[in-house]
Amino acid sequence: MPSALFFVSGRVQGVFFRASTREQALALNLDGHARNLPDGRVEVLAAGDQAALEALARWLERGPPAARVAAVERAEAREAPAKGFRTA
Repeated sequence: MPSALFFVSGRVQGVFFRASTREQALALNLDGHARNLPDGRVEVLAAGDQAALEALARWLERGPPAARVAAVERAEAREAPAKGFRTA
């Protein structure tokens, strides 16, 4: 199953970024997680259909209305997420 690890920077904490990411991921039938990092970024691990991953990647570039995304870095995922999508 294709997967990707994203690191989203900018104004992405305290603006419902993780919860909104979860909603998007569930709508796209993706598994994974979104969690805040100590450096102010949000880490998003997602797995599922390749087209759904690309749709999530495009959404992460914008995020929810209150967010101000500065950059999205994409890396190879080295772990397979559990079923479902959670926030931490």
